Amino acid sequence: MSSPPRGLDEALDNLATLAARFLTGEDLDGVRRTDATFLHPGRRIITKNLDAPVRRSSYRAGWHRLAVRLTALAAAAGAAYGYAQSPDAAAQVFTYGGPAVMLATAAGGVAYRVKGRERRELLGEWVEPLHQALADPLGISEHTDPASYLHVPLDFGDDDAEIRIDLPLHLKFNRDQVAELVMQKLALQNASFSWRLAGRDPHLIVKKKDRPPTSLGLDDPGVRDLLASVPESAPLIGLGAGRKKVSVDLDHDSPHVLISAGTGGGKSTILRTIACQFLHNGAQAHILDFKRISHTWARGIPGVTYCRDISDIHDALIDLGAEGHRRIRLAEQLGDDVLATDPDLVGPRNVILLEEINATMAQLRRYWEKIRTSDDPKTSPAIDALAEILFMGRQVRLHVLLVAQSATARALGGPEMRENFSTRILVRYTMNAWKMLVPEVTPAPKPTRHPGRVQVVLGGTARETQVLNLSEAEARAWAMAGVPGQREPLTLRKTPAPAPAPDDRVTDEEEPTTQRAGTETASEDELIGLRVAQQELEGVSLASLRWARINDPEFPDMAGQDGQEYLYRRGELHRWARNRMASGQP
Repeated sequence: MSSPPRGLDEALDNLATLAARFLTGEDLDGVRRTDATFLHPGRRIITKNLDAPVRRSSYRAGWHRLAVRLTALAAAAGAAYGYAQSPDAAAQVFTYGGPAVMLATAAGGVAYRVKGRERRELLGEWVEPLHQALADPLGISEHTDPASYLHVPLDFGDDDAEIRIDLPLHLKFNRDQVAELVMQKLALQNASFSWRLAGRDPHLIVKKKDRPPTSLGLDDPGVRDLLASVPESAPLIGLGAGRKKVSVDLDHDSPHVLISAGTGGGKSTILRTIACQFLHNGAQAHILDFKRISHTWARGIPGVTYCRDISDIHDALIDLGAEGHRRIRLAEQLGDDVLATDPDLVGPRNVILLEEINATMAQLRRYWEKIRTSDDPKTSPAIDALAEILFMGRQVRLHVLLVAQSATARALGGPEMRENFSTRILVRYTMNAWKMLVPEVTPAPKPTRHPGRVQVVLGGTARETQVLNLSEAEARAWAMAGVPGQREPLTLRKTPAPAPAPDDRVTDEEEPTTQRAGTETASEDELIGLRVAQQELEGVSLASLRWARINDPEFPDMAGQDGQEYLYRRGELHRWARNRMASGQP
């Protein structure tokens, strides 16, 4: 009996080898690229000098790859058998079922991409760069799948997260170098490293250490004493790693503070915590709240002017800008030596809380376009005033605490305005927001959704901080329990009443029945705005009228509205002013 041809023997041997590889779950080309076995998935590349990245399937256990292959083979065999038994029925199935299968596959692909978006961002933003940094120091192939040995959870920036790094068996690497690279590439501020090198599974566990407190409230041990001990110019923001105090000194570090956060990030809580401490120490505040309800805790507190309407915000910014110029001139006259010993001479400290700058700036522009005349400048004077306040030095004691969801240069009125915020507080930020606001701090730490957890950036350094969370009642009580002082709001743009000419003077007895009564009774039902009323009411400024409208229960009710300006009856305003003077109110 003659033997089979040599070529046939080789073909049969190759077929048998391919079948064995198929059934054992090995790579069909026979190259063993990873340490995967039939029962266990692989972690490391074992073949050197590879010309291409190792496919993810090479890391899977042999049984897993065998199951996939058998499923695909069974599907193909079933389709072929069905076609052989009934070609017409198979053709109808392919005709009508094909589009449905394609649609289902497309829908599944979309769902997979949506569900896996965060994981892909994690791999591209953090895991892959870490792999590129560690491949050479660890002595592993650059073609190694990063996810096969770098186990970085999605929330690795959170307090209880654990990062695991599988190490090569040879252990020929510098541990200090590896630890430093992990800290740098994952932007970890405080971390502990546990090296577990024994046996066939050496690995490294990385965890946070000295993390900020999980939460921070007024009733926590030592918080009240700490809050009472901070300097008047340096309100407490919260506690950082190891419960270290985090604050910003507006007289030395930065006169203004920028808070950048998305919706629900706790922006108003941060503002409330900072503002109530200033009020506690005798400062005054202008709250410019286009949302109208962000700081209801502060309404009625002496020294607080609460502006909700865009017309009021517009005028308040102009008034504050004028006040800043007055203080600059006064500071120039007094000199640095005098102000260094008694800074109150220039005026009381005034903090300006500017909520939702993105929406507010847009509204200010639209409001100015509506009321401006042909002779007025195109740029809103309120926006110009805000820019001037931001450029004023610490000596004027006007401090802007500004909130923005997206603190772009356009939203703030230009890149130069944004540069005046040396202190920036970021919470629930995106990587783009971090690169835009604090590009000097690299890499950006992983944002966390832990309630009250923020990054306070000052002087090129980011400090993870747990913000002090004061409830509205606690903030109000703390503000009201402070140092007594000049609690009335600033009276801005005071315009003295012109003295009457000698020939036109009237006596005190004549004034009520002639001059003042004639103005009031002739048109006491006429509706006028606060700007008109300010010109008629002697000794009453526009700022005082706006403060009284919000805080004085005796102030007349609104009787009408002209656009965005509220209108009141002239007679009621005059009677309110007389009663105010008779009662001795300032």
